[in-house]
Amino acid sequence: MRNDDSLGFIRKNPSFSLSAVAAAFISALFLSLLSGLFFNFWNYEIERIVLAEGDWQGRITGTFDEPPIPVIENFANVEQARINADISKGRELVIDIYFHNMRTIYRDMPLITQKLGIPDSAASFHELLLSRYLIHDPQDPEPPLLMAFFLAVFLFVSISLILIIHNSFALSMNTRVHQFGILSSIGATPDQIRTCLLREAMALCIVPILAGNLAGTALSFGVVQITNALAAEIPGRHEASFAYHPLLFAAALIASLLTVCISAWLPARKLGRLTPLAAIRDAGELQLNTRKKSPILSALFGIEGELAGNALKAQKKALRTSALSLTLSFLGFTLMLCFFTLSGISTNHTYFERYQDAWDILVTAHNTDIASFPLEEKISKLSGAADIAVYQKADAVSRIPQAAISDAVNKLGGLEAVAGDSVRPAQSFYSIPTSLVIMNDRSFQAYCEQTGTAPSITGCIVLNRIWDSVHSNFRYKDFIPYLSEKQNTITLQNPQQAESSAVLPIRGFAQEPPLLREEYDNYALAVFLPLSLWSQIGNSIGNAQPDTYVRVLAKDRTSLSSLQALEEELSEILEGTCSFETENRIQEKADNDRMLRGYMLFTGALCALLAVIGLANVFSNTLGFVQQRKREFARYMSVGMTPEGMRKMFCIEALVIAGRPLFITLPLTLMAVGFMIKASYLNPMEFLKEAPILPITAFILAVFGFVALAYWLGGRKILRCDLTEALRNDSMG
Repeated sequence: MRNDDSLGFIRKNPSFSLSAVAAAFISALFLSLLSGLFFNFWNYEIERIVLAEGDWQGRITGTFDEPPIPVIENFANVEQARINADISKGRELVIDIYFHNMRTIYRDMPLITQKLGIPDSAASFHELLLSRYLIHDPQDPEPPLLMAFFLAVFLFVSISLILIIHNSFALSMNTRVHQFGILSSIGATPDQIRTCLLREAMALCIVPILAGNLAGTALSFGVVQITNALAAEIPGRHEASFAYHPLLFAAALIASLLTVCISAWLPARKLGRLTPLAAIRDAGELQLNTRKKSPILSALFGIEGELAGNALKAQKKALRTSALSLTLSFLGFTLMLCFFTLSGISTNHTYFERYQDAWDILVTAHNTDIASFPLEEKISKLSGAADIAVYQKADAVSRIPQAAISDAVNKLGGLEAVAGDSVRPAQSFYSIPTSLVIMNDRSFQAYCEQTGTAPSITGCIVLNRIWDSVHSNFRYKDFIPYLSEKQNTITLQNPQQAESSAVLPIRGFAQEPPLLREEYDNYALAVFLPLSLWSQIGNSIGNAQPDTYVRVLAKDRTSLSSLQALEEELSEILEGTCSFETENRIQEKADNDRMLRGYMLFTGALCALLAVIGLANVFSNTLGFVQQRKREFARYMSVGMTPEGMRKMFCIEALVIAGRPLFITLPLTLMAVGFMIKASYLNPMEFLKEAPILPITAFILAVFGFVALAYWLGGRKILRCDLTEALRNDSMG
């Protein structure tokens, strides 16, 4: 069989050629985009890990008379060993080791420790970094599988694309069954027929594959840049730099070629197995099964509905890909938007709206004790600040007499019934976990005034509330009094050493905490005390958390620029005194919204790509069915069907193809959203007010529009054909 035969068919059947070209281009685009994104994600992960934890691969920690660097570097696979001066202390050295071949690190490190005469426990591995290179501890029963998961996804996508685009080649090849039957009858072997078909496929697809790989690379570059733009103002995030490698392009190109070759080989193999007689009898037209009825379409649209239903059943296999892809895209898009809408409502409830009045600027001074915080006086003079609180947190246990538990708690079955394992009964007392909030004296006195207590720095205030989980849910919490408020003192104990305790005078009980951006445990006590009192009992109670916080309320709370100016002023005061980070309320809300938009853009793009796959299959089928269906429509016209009736058939088919996925999706989406609303205890009316109806409607209309366009183009070609000629036998050309 000559190349001219293949080229001649390609020139005479541009619709089939276009279908195969589009399939190859989409396949290469997807694989190139996916490989580019995975590679850049992997590269970004490596950069992030190195910036956060260093680029060491193995580490030795021990006490040595002399640094054992020469001994370590004497191992053939060790590239470099150096002392980590930042974390070494005196004679205890921490030595970072780098290997030529990281894959043997779990075998080499025990040999190094053995040579140095130190226990194996002195060796540690940079497991997170190694896992990104698919290197795992062979003794680990549950190794990290993140990168393996990405590779599995890439393989799954490749297999999915084979299943998707092979229909385009099958459609083209099936129209030539009659021709190949004639060729087979005059001596063409099955291998020759398969070779001819594969040669056609490759002649059509080489250029689209190259173009698709280049387009996928450009698109992955664009995605990285968009991600950087969306996340530009997120604190602590380093900018991703686009990375690429010639081997990556080669891998994507080979994967695309294999995908197209396998996709074309599947129908070619099937055709090669046909006997000459079966092939000659096959006219290459759509095989309708008139025994299967379509009662719903027939009742709604009459005879045209019946005929359209039969045609859709005959194309069931060819349209399986579009049905699955459109269903998944509809389902994914609607669920994604509904999930992010619910997530946004939940976040506003539990964070932004809840703490709206509690803070404007928050400074976290790392590893800084409140007693030694040196800048309270300077910070208190900030020009743009209306109120400032400096505080630190600590953990303790309260020893509360059982008789001191409130009547409201006892009516619910007692403290153990309400709080469960959070509290421990002991004789006539309860041991209750307690959160201590140590406030600077001025802030504590202001809180005393807020609660109606005489200002003092000689006692504490107890947040006297516990969550009534019986009569309320976690979304809309109701609180009841924890204690009876009859006691004048509270006994605090060190959580690790019960004998270390202190008795604090109680200045008052409160139902509302001070204006701090803090979450208090549902079943623990929260106790607020001034720094002056903590300085007396701190050594006994201990367990102070390492960081000190500065909460600032601004005079102008509505302007981002004023908060940023206040944040900069605070940073200038703290610069050089301690390690710290700052947050401002308006910027954090904007960052959260930007991240949500980024997630929605990414997942929305995936759903759109699924829709594109389905629509590409529809276009492939409709643009390619001219040759298959012209004999079908010629018969319809011969018995009196008008062009208007044919157009009605096309409209019905398009409506079913686009509508069936929607019909399947909407009930599933409604059930899933109902479950999410119930699980999150949100008011359904809140969701209905924020429901993403417009974007979902726009997505649905876009899919319907493209399916209608595909059928309009295919139908126009049918109606422009000389259908009387179609009733004659096809020639080989």
